Amino acid sequence: MYAAWTQKHKPRTVSEIVGNSEAIQKFTEWVKSWDKRVPKKRAAFLYGPPGVGKTVCIEALANDLKMEFVEKNASDYRTAEAIQRFAGLASQYGTLFGRNRLILLDELDGITGTADRGGVRAVTEIVKATQCPVVLTANNAYDPRFRTLRKYCLLIEFKKPTVREVVKHLKKVCSGEGIDAEEEALKFIAERSGRDVRSAVNDLQALAQGKKQLAYEDVAWLAARDRKDVIFNVLRTILYSKDSWEAKRAVDTADMDPDMLFHWIYENVPYHLTDPHDLTKAMDALSLADIYRRRIRSTQNWSLLRYVLDFMTAGVAVARERTEPSGWIPFRFPQKLQWLSRTKAERALQSAVGIKIRRKCHISSMRAVKEVLPYVRIIFESNPEMAAGIAKWLDLDETMIEYLAGNKKQTKAIIAKYG
Repeated sequence: MYAAWTQKHKPRTVSEIVGNSEAIQKFTEWVKSWDKRVPKKRAAFLYGPPGVGKTVCIEALANDLKMEFVEKNASDYRTAEAIQRFAGLASQYGTLFGRNRLILLDELDGITGTADRGGVRAVTEIVKATQCPVVLTANNAYDPRFRTLRKYCLLIEFKKPTVREVVKHLKKVCSGEGIDAEEEALKFIAERSGRDVRSAVNDLQALAQGKKQLAYEDVAWLAARDRKDVIFNVLRTILYSKDSWEAKRAVDTADMDPDMLFHWIYENVPYHLTDPHDLTKAMDALSLADIYRRRIRSTQNWSLLRYVLDFMTAGVAVARERTEPSGWIPFRFPQKLQWLSRTKAERALQSAVGIKIRRKCHISSMRAVKEVLPYVRIIFESNPEMAAGIAKWLDLDETMIEYLAGNKKQTKAIIAKYG
């Protein structure tokens, strides 16, 4: 069974946390100040973008100081009554074994919607009277709904770590997994994640799990990946939803080309629908979607796109009938997209040489690449003199000659004959 690397390699102590050293020190001093007396600010409000270590910092510090840690996601306690029932009692009474207690209300943003019925006000009242440290987290502490609450909190901003800090953490993860990764590859992952540590580790796992080495070319294709919406969430909806309409609506949030989404679904279906009956049904649905994709390409009848979307979303979703839950399974990047990215330069050269052959032989570029190019390559690899004549006749540049010759030594031999 796979384990999420974000959990497997999560920092257990404050010293292991990536970046934000000043914020962590400020938070640590505030928590320790409770040993002397109740501080003026009875709550700490940690805020900043997702994936920068707010929650893990709180957990790690509680672990370092041997505190009783009480954590709840605030979005699960949206009403005043629910929040008071959980946090109100915990903030007033001591622990069973006399240890200090640390209370965390995570993702406070979750109680700022229309469903909030006095939730923020209840949190404010708890903070004003708490007898133990209360910690709040949110992406934005300056939401207007938090105006009163902020007066009673020590505001601590967590910022995105530097690329170097993220890379350092990724190296540690690779070391723990026995992976030899190139520095440039890890740097690229860190940059593409937007310096979001959690996202970077997820990307690293999807790219490197099961490998012993990770090179830059293994990750460079990520440049074409659209991160405007988290594709993993879209895939999770399609592959695990019991509602076909919900699966269809996932396409609206994908914000990517339907063909690219098709490749993502096709790549991941066999790993998440393990029952042969379910897998057969899902692949049948994808094959029908692929038939319509080809029909659209040949006829340009885009009204058929709705059938593509229906089969590759709802068709896959309803296929899950017998597959049993098997824990966390990572989503995989489409191998075809990786291959297309890696061979982009080669395919461009093939096309350029094909055009040269087309002009001289009066055939299509596609036919030139498929029928003529293989024989031209054999000549370039074995006969420099004949190759030089062909190169001159086709007006090939040095890059094209090297592509056909296969190595620099043969290229130099051909160019010498060319002159």
